[in-house]
Amino acid sequence: MKKLAKLGVALLSAAALLTSASQTALAAGRAGDGAGGGAARGGGPSRTTGGNPGGALRTGVYPDLFARAGYSRPAIDARVQAAYQQLFHGAPGTQANRYDGQSIYYRLTPDMAYVEDIGNQDVRTEGMGYAMMIAVQLGHKQEFDALWNFAKTKMQLTSGPEQYFFAWHTDTTGKVLSTGVAPDGDQWIAAALYFASNRWGDGAGIYDYGTESEQILHAMWHESDHGGVDMFTRTDYLPLFTPPATFLNFTDPSYCLPAFYRMFALADPSDKDLWDKAYTAGENLLQKAADPATGLVPDYANFDGTPYLNSSETPTDNAYDHNFQEDAWRAVANVNVDAAWTGVQPWQTRWSDTLEKFFEGQGVSTYVSRYHLDGTPLTSGQNTYEPAHAQGLVAMNSTSAVSATDKDKKAFVRDFWNTPVPSGQARYYDGMLYMLGMLYDSGNFRMWLPRSHHD
Repeated sequence: MKKLAKLGVALLSAAALLTSASQTALAAGRAGDGAGGGAARGGGPSRTTGGNPGGALRTGVYPDLFARAGYSRPAIDARVQAAYQQLFHGAPGTQANRYDGQSIYYRLTPDMAYVEDIGNQDVRTEGMGYAMMIAVQLGHKQEFDALWNFAKTKMQLTSGPEQYFFAWHTDTTGKVLSTGVAPDGDQWIAAALYFASNRWGDGAGIYDYGTESEQILHAMWHESDHGGVDMFTRTDYLPLFTPPATFLNFTDPSYCLPAFYRMFALADPSDKDLWDKAYTAGENLLQKAADPATGLVPDYANFDGTPYLNSSETPTDNAYDHNFQEDAWRAVANVNVDAAWTGVQPWQTRWSDTLEKFFEGQGVSTYVSRYHLDGTPLTSGQNTYEPAHAQGLVAMNSTSAVSATDKDKKAFVRDFWNTPVPSGQARYYDGMLYMLGMLYDSGNFRMWLPRSHHD
């Protein structure tokens, strides 16, 4: 997500949900509305406060990190609801730039809504994908449909070398600002549609969620069949940083979402072999990109996992590309959602233990937000982030407790629990990661699978 770096990418590319049903939705997920790796539309998810080596895909049991840290189920449910209420239906803000508000969810029309990057006053596919996923996980179909209507109508490209991909950002009216593509956003949108299909069933037109998801996923591997550029490479099986700008021939570790690729192999069965290869490649990239001493990954990486540097950069400078900053925060959750869904692997435990040891050395409740991969904080001018102990990073780091064996791993979960819901100018990115962290840590980030997968 780099707020400023993405603007540079745009130039390069150009050159080439809450109602009063919150409690009901959470309860329905537990009671059998259809969530979970163990069932599709019946038999809700189980949560475990202990280990889960088989992964939820096999057991139907999701790790509940908050419960492991000692918090009660009513308190956890209330915390999840409160975060959703504030971020989706809190105060909208009174200033033109909305810096004084709480919500990031806004309606453009009665049946169309968007999530706004408050600081940049635009709409980004990553935020739309996150919000759609949050809505389907918590059972808010009205908000889901309004978000999807905006993404489909305003952001999806209908012709040319990027057909079925999404313009990575628009203004708040839906005017496309760049036709460049951010693969993370497209993947989150496709995953949310697939889960919506299995949770609610398919409707007519654009609300035939399953068909829409499969169409997007198929395009990720087959734009080249029609003269376009694929989102994933056929040599490394990793997402390009920003197709169709093939001169930017590198990836972003946080765009590698191995857990989703297991789902995509079900949603897009004609490309199952490719999605299986993407799963393995994504796991390998996340392992290779992590510094062995700190666990930190770069924002952008070459396909072999080494940090990406452009021609004007040096390994020791503060450039966004090859240091641990906002994009890279998300890699922590990518590793641990994979562990939660498909089972903890030894490499994930080593990765999370190393990361936790590093941040314990920085102070669990006081570490800053931006580092060189060797663990040196970026200089003050490059480490100005408000708040300094960023809520988004706190949320992502807490997920390391899924696979870690470190004796102090619960401290990261408690640090997140004690972190307020983001508000103000920076509430978009931190708020989205915060809300996802609430789902991850409460056992509410679930696989919604078709009945046939379990029959």
